[in-house]
Amino acid sequence: MSKSKREEEREWKVRKESQKPHGKVKSLEEIADEIFAEWESKR
Repeated sequence: MSKSKREEEREWKVRKESQKPHGKVKSLEEIADEIFAEWESKR
């Protein structure tokens, strides 16, 4: 992993704000967020 933690967090924030995948594979956080959101809506 050559990326610094700061870079990772900045990119993650940008992804969060835009909510538009640019042809990239989803990160674990994004997948977890979707599953959690779905689970929350079903309660």
